[in-house]
Amino acid sequence: MDNFRRQTPAKSPQRPVDGFFAKPSSGARRPATSSDTNSTGMRFSGRRSVEGFNRTEGFHSSNRRTLIKPSPAGGALPQAAPSRHAPKIEVPAPSKRRRNKKQLSRFQIIRKWTSRSLALGMLMALIGGGYLFSQGYLQLNKVFQGGSSAAALADDVDPSLLKGEGDGRVNILMLGVGGSEHSGGDLTDTLMVASIDPVNNQAVLLSIPRDLWTKMPNNYIAAYHKINAAYESGKYKHSGKQVQNNDDRKAVMAGFQGVDGVVERVTGIPIHYNVLVDFDAFGQAVDSLGGITVNSKERLYDPTMAWENKRNPVLAIAGDNNFNGKQALNYVRSRSTSSDFARGERQRTVILAMKEKATEAGTLTNPVKISNLMSAFGDNVQSDISLSDMTRLASILKRIPSSQIQSVSLADPGNNFVTTGNINGLSVVIPKAGIEDYADIQTYIRSKLRDGFITKENATIAILNGTSTPGLASDKADELKAYGYNIGLVDNAPTQDYAKTTVVDLSNGSKKYTLNYLKKRLQIPNAVTQLPAGVIAENTNIVIILGTNEANPSQN
Repeated sequence: MDNFRRQTPAKSPQRPVDGFFAKPSSGARRPATSSDTNSTGMRFSGRRSVEGFNRTEGFHSSNRRTLIKPSPAGGALPQAAPSRHAPKIEVPAPSKRRRNKKQLSRFQIIRKWTSRSLALGMLMALIGGGYLFSQGYLQLNKVFQGGSSAAALADDVDPSLLKGEGDGRVNILMLGVGGSEHSGGDLTDTLMVASIDPVNNQAVLLSIPRDLWTKMPNNYIAAYHKINAAYESGKYKHSGKQVQNNDDRKAVMAGFQGVDGVVERVTGIPIHYNVLVDFDAFGQAVDSLGGITVNSKERLYDPTMAWENKRNPVLAIAGDNNFNGKQALNYVRSRSTSSDFARGERQRTVILAMKEKATEAGTLTNPVKISNLMSAFGDNVQSDISLSDMTRLASILKRIPSSQIQSVSLADPGNNFVTTGNINGLSVVIPKAGIEDYADIQTYIRSKLRDGFITKENATIAILNGTSTPGLASDKADELKAYGYNIGLVDNAPTQDYAKTTVVDLSNGSKKYTLNYLKKRLQIPNAVTQLPAGVIAENTNIVIILGTNEANPSQN
């Protein structure tokens, strides 16, 4: 309370009277004011006086005050102040009601400032959250700045926009690299296709062996090399030199274009998007998710990776493992004591675990985690996916349960299409059918990556041979089955004099996507809706009658 007391000049000390302080003398009498009135109606004059006269200089034995009491007429009559021995004038205490008002006033003040503090706190939280989201949004735009688009991402896809079978899926080539701080940092040690079926809410993870010996997109490194060099071959060819950083966006896109061409030639499916992630981004992504739980089929022991695992050669135990980013990275990198095929399987397992954790309630709605994740991505991830397409993909992935995600490789038991070998002193993987012979591989992949629209419509198709070429209908049936078509009747037409292939739509337009694919594959501008004379096709949606142009493609 000291800051609220009036300071009295040192030459004129004042004595308190009933808790009040008299005002200092100013040398001239002033009229009493309402501010000099206490709660009893009494007022104190601003000067020391005896019967209205000023004190003379010198020592005085008594120190008296003059009390001024209002007269009935409103004037002021001077009266002598009581001596020091007279009883003190008691000032009545404030009433209980008055005290309650004071207490209520204090309570209101506290409540007011508490409300203001809470409001300020909420405001700061919103500002902080908005900052984190804005930072995340900026990083999102930095990562997802592509312009291409997969037709299948639209809600109501125009069939004419689908170029061919496979466009009913969204195929994303995921590439894992060491990064600029690692030797050979642009070699893609991980090549995995995430093929998403947005129509039927399914997905497939397909691993491609990093050591697959194949033709390069250009001759910058060599005419043939391991497929893990395809990205850097395209990137370095554009740059004219080896540059492991990703500052040159055009060089990165050239790298994507190079590796896409090779992967499409091997798999027979279109690649719509690319995502390139380095070791740092992968580890930080796992940590931003709060770690992941990975079920390992067997114990993973790798002494060559012990230095990365606190000198512990056991990277995983059989069963559930709770991994942080570093541990998950060690798990997907190890291959010295297993194989590249086993490593590919582990990588797919980890991707599924990350997907599970990312879709858990609250993970992707936490602004701090989003900010951390996007910060990691902004520096260590490259892609050609637009932000709008990425948003659409995220909403689709939420709908796909893990039970509807298949894990596929080219060396699965019963479907092993590759083998190991040695070329020029390099340990490589080659197709069992021979170098650059991918026919069996493509047939297998297409059977696993059935077009979403073909799957949904599941149109029954009859194939009739309208030529004298034997086996033409069977060959065409096998070809279409490889793309996921539902083939029913395979037979000869009543006559073999069809010059051009004919497609008959008996579905009343309900199988528009399947019909669109078939017309483009068979190069038929229009389908008819009436069966030719003598042709019978029961329980069939579409009938294909092969003509001589199909037997002799040069006629097309």
